[in-house]
Amino acid sequence: MRRLQDKVALITGSAQGIGAAIAKAFVNEGAFVVVSDLCDAVGAELARSLGPSAVYCHLDVRCEADWIELIDSIIQKWARLDVLVNNAGITGFENPEAAHDPENVTLQDWHSILATNLDGTFLGCKHAIRAMRPHNCGSIINISSRSGIVGIPGAAAYAASKAAVRNHTKSVALHCAEQGLNIRCNSIHPAAILTAMWDPVLGVDEQREQRALNTVKNIPLKRFGRVEEVAAIAVLLASDEAEFMTGSEVTIDGGLLSGAAAPPKRL
Repeated sequence: MRRLQDKVALITGSAQGIGAAIAKAFVNEGAFVVVSDLCDAVGAELARSLGPSAVYCHLDVRCEADWIELIDSIIQKWARLDVLVNNAGITGFENPEAAHDPENVTLQDWHSILATNLDGTFLGCKHAIRAMRPHNCGSIINISSRSGIVGIPGAAAYAASKAAVRNHTKSVALHCAEQGLNIRCNSIHPAAILTAMWDPVLGVDEQREQRALNTVKNIPLKRFGRVEEVAAIAVLLASDEAEFMTGSEVTIDGGLLSGAAAPPKRL
């Protein structure tokens, strides 16, 4: 039997990137997957390519009415929700003109990033608990970031939002445990995973490869991570194999948070 056989999963921001990789991995492990995003055409095509075990639904994670409507439709169709992956997120670099350091980021840009990354995760957790409570089981997986553990002066709002996601994950985990619910909540903290989010940093010109090499030189494993590697961790956390994991954080960063790859040497 596959590891997620017959589980019903909702993945936000899953039209592309890490979310799409998680959707593919979940389907391969036997789950029924609801792909959700704002990019309707791309998301619908992904769901179609995944076959009868996937459907696409529009979801603006910032809008509570959207969450209520989608969760209710999932319950109506499948009578349960087993897994939620709060993956939808933005860096702020989508607007190349905007500043994101603590001194110059505008309040509007700050609010925009937190609305998607933090408010969206809060709403997802809130309504997933409601959906999972009747069956007294479920797995909520929040995609945080290495940026939620260390300071990122050039992306202050993004780092703050991911730090808040990290902390809220633990609050949700403890709340569910205190309620006697077998609803687990864990976070994944990727770093340097090569997706389209890196395009504003790496560019798409002839210098992209050199910029990429410069970026990974400080990563102990000397490469970018792959979306499939993040998806593998999501499969574990969604599966019954991780029933004793809640409030945990899993870092996938090529060793960045471990320190320098080589210790100082004596002269």
